[in-house]
Amino acid sequence: MTLLITGSSGHLGQAIVTLLRRAGRDAIGLDMRPAETTDIVGSITDAKTVAKAMQGVTGVIHTATLHKPHVATHSRQDFVDTNVTGTLSLLDSARDAGASAFVFTSTTSAFGRALTPGPEDPAAWITEDVRDRPKNIYGATKTGAEALCDLAAHRDRLPVVILRCARFFPEPDDSADARASFSDANLKANEFLHRWRWGCWAGVMTRRRSLQNPKCAGLMMAGRLISRTERSRRTTCANWTPCATS
Repeated sequence: MTLLITGSSGHLGQAIVTLLRRAGRDAIGLDMRPAETTDIVGSITDAKTVAKAMQGVTGVIHTATLHKPHVATHSRQDFVDTNVTGTLSLLDSARDAGASAFVFTSTTSAFGRALTPGPEDPAAWITEDVRDRPKNIYGATKTGAEALCDLAAHRDRLPVVILRCARFFPEPDDSADARASFSDANLKANEFLHRWRWGCWAGVMTRRRSLQNPKCAGLMMAGRLISRTERSRRTTCANWTPCATS
């Protein structure tokens, strides 16, 4: 299987390409920025670039995105162009190429306001049945891209796995209030503590295993997996109290 990894110059994409190549897998990197892990420099919003990159490809791991830190630096249209239009371009090209697997990197930010517990609740209990309530353009465009993946799976019979992941970006938080309250290292430690963050290695291994998921082995149905650091029980949440590092 020849794999196309989008966002191959990014934090997650570089790690995925490196792991695949070390394992002897054929991996083609596509990114707007040059890097040792990137073979084709170009944008996923450019249909010609995507078509060129998809030649001979049988599987796609889509990690290219504008994400939460970019909310403070990019326009809403930039998010739509990259996260929605770019994903559609990849899905259409993967369908035309006859790809047998498409792994889409989404985010728990799609849940948005649903992640905020009620006034009497110790924590928000999140399952795949929770209704999405995006609170920024990042979550909104990722939700839109998920809908396109679902459409491609059911209409075009493209095997798709959608991974909703906690944050693992290395950039500082886009919230000025958060940056003023804690150092960058402290913020990330708090996120690990409250399961808002996970390690990049976990992200790499999850995508590698998704290629072996039954949904990418012949079942023409989009799936959604919620990625987090560990499982919780409702009884655990009932005894949860807010805390932070110093």
